Amino acid sequence: MADEKNIFSRAEEFMQLFKKGADFTQELLKENERLRFKVVQLEEEKRLVGMSGGSDKLVAELNKKVQGLEQEMQKLLQQHREVEAENKNFANRYIEIEQENNNLANLYVASFQLHSTLDFKEVLQIIQEIIINLIGGEIFGVLLLDEKTNELTAVTTEGVDKEEIPLIKIGVGIIGNVAKSGENFFIDEIKPFEKFNPLSPIVCIPLKIKEHVIGVIAIYKLLQQKPKFSELDYELFTLLAGHAATAIFSSKLYSESERKLSTIQGFINLLTK
Repeated sequence: MADEKNIFSRAEEFMQLFKKGADFTQELLKENERLRFKVVQLEEEKRLVGMSGGSDKLVAELNKKVQGLEQEMQKLLQQHREVEAENKNFANRYIEIEQENNNLANLYVASFQLHSTLDFKEVLQIIQEIIINLIGGEIFGVLLLDEKTNELTAVTTEGVDKEEIPLIKIGVGIIGNVAKSGENFFIDEIKPFEKFNPLSPIVCIPLKIKEHVIGVIAIYKLLQQKPKFSELDYELFTLLAGHAATAIFSSKLYSESERKLSTIQGFINLLTK
């Protein structure tokens, strides 16, 4: 919840900075207009002094004033250009933040879906939809850890068959190391997708319950090409992984308890007969 508040407050800060930049631009334009008017006045005074046969000293002073005002006006124009560029950057960044905020809001709506069911298959289906629609994943897999064998197995995939992602030992390769360390992995530079390599994801996020890793989300290709990930991408991936881990863990516990209950009930039925 703290991450959500931080992102929304950052968007508000960007909006305030953008507004200040716009106000400053208006002030610069007004000052520029005032200086232009002053230059025209001095030029007219200079012309009148010349027509009336004024002294060279007075003409020189007027020339100096005109040059000074023109230099000041050039400085203001340069400032205006710089502020205008900053305003454009703020506007673009604000749009990005708004998009991320929308994604974050959609993620929290989707999280209610995740936690509204204890059916393991339904949970995996919802996770797939979130990764496709909010993260923009085109090729990815969700792998769960078997604590008896210390191996990660793909339980659901998109864009490839589950069989194309082999069993991965914990601590081996990018995916195995993420499962062992519990640390996120993001590739530094996203290069154009060429060929699917199950051992080389561009993103690998651990599914953790507190500090206990139960699996990973490995993403190999995004629907929309981007050169690198932003700070907000990191936060969105981490929030998704947190919700997904809790939902998967709860649904697995429920499924196991249901099986045990069914087995016990079967034994009771045999004994009572």
